[in-house]
Amino acid sequence: MQLKRAIEKVPGGMMVIPLLFGALINTFFPNTGDYFGSFTGALFKGSLPILAVFFFCIGTTINFKATPYIIKKGGALLLTKIGVAAIAGIIATQLIGHDPSMTVLGGLSVLAIVAAMNDTNGGLYMALIGQFGKKEDAGAYSLMSLESGPFLTMVTLGIAGLSSFPWQTMVGAILPLIAGMVAGNLDKEFRELFSKAVPAVIPFFAFGLGAGLDFKKVAQASFTGLFLGIGVVVITGAALFLVDRLTGGNGISGLAAATTAGNAAAVPAAVAAANPVYKDVAASATIMVAASVIVTAVLVPFIVAWYAKRISTNNDSDQQLVSMERSL
Repeated sequence: MQLKRAIEKVPGGMMVIPLLFGALINTFFPNTGDYFGSFTGALFKGSLPILAVFFFCIGTTINFKATPYIIKKGGALLLTKIGVAAIAGIIATQLIGHDPSMTVLGGLSVLAIVAAMNDTNGGLYMALIGQFGKKEDAGAYSLMSLESGPFLTMVTLGIAGLSSFPWQTMVGAILPLIAGMVAGNLDKEFRELFSKAVPAVIPFFAFGLGAGLDFKKVAQASFTGLFLGIGVVVITGAALFLVDRLTGGNGISGLAAATTAGNAAAVPAAVAAANPVYKDVAASATIMVAASVIVTAVLVPFIVAWYAKRISTNNDSDQQLVSMERSL
């Protein structure tokens, strides 16, 4: 039985399927965790410790030894992604309100918007660059992976004026990632060991996050999440495309980065744990970000493939014109 392959056919399946499974149990059997207690009960309510391990493992994959081009390209895309999320957060704050618990359109919150825009789907980015882009652009994700975790989302929410976070909490949010980066760069065997654990950990914290959700709220938030995903592609895609072209690229790496990472769905819960004012919106934000993961994972490959074919056709036409001119 090829269960893993079946799950992976769903965009972000290793994140989305366990999350929905946890929500299914919580909706129809809400006391399951309390009934069994012990390790089973901890899995229903203990996603944060697993997330700490997850971010440590991701940190081990980040290499300090980046070439100047990688720093230029990755840094430009990283800063653009963060900048666009910050601007979107500020605008959304003016429209939705300065109260972090405020929502509109079936539960849309500033937290959901910022979390969806802040983090790029690294696996999809690497796959698209490998097929359509330049090989050197693939290395840009070594810097862009710094988006992972709740730290930058906390910074962005602070910039947007939606409450502040104690410096200890800010540092604590990024410490597992930094510890992983140090370990992975000091010893390549550490990197090889823990980097392999990244995909294995995802279903467990996803299930824990889903166990805190209710399908009634999912139904309210999923439609809005669809439009949130489209917004991520259009808004961040336009900005990233422009920056990619300005830094010497052909636009493909910018478009490939206009996605929401699967682990971004874990950010609302982490932010709510750091600041309780976000507790009321964390559940709906998690579902919306998860919806954005799926929407962006479906749309972006088609957009990148279409654009790659277009520029390839234009290049072929230019070469034919040059050949004709030379023959004359």
